[in-house]
Amino acid sequence: MIVILQYTTMGLTRSEIFTAEQNQLSTLLKAIAHPARIAILQRIILSNTCICGDLVTELGLAQATISQHLKELKTAGIIQGTIEGVSVCYCINPKTWKLLEEQLGGFLGSYKGETTCC
Repeated sequence: MIVILQYTTMGLTRSEIFTAEQNQLSTLLKAIAHPARIAILQRIILSNTCICGDLVTELGLAQATISQHLKELKTAGIIQGTIEGVSVCYCINPKTWKLLEEQLGGFLGSYKGETTCC
């Protein structure tokens, strides 16, 4: 009797079966998928300049909470920070913002209208 063992490798990780663009858009959307992060981004955009410490009083969240949200946005590359004295100032990363705008716009624009399927 001959026994043939067939070894299979573990399945692909989820990110490996999707395109680089799909993974990138997913990462960016995950980073902004929190109301506090959207509020932070809106505040930075509204100021049209770097924000250096106004967020705690303006958003009513604890400093640690704001810092964690800023860290997530910075890790995703959506914002960038510079150190000025003892504070870190944040602004929109224009390159990543443009990429997000193009990818999300392309994704949302790919829907061509009503269908009659359901």
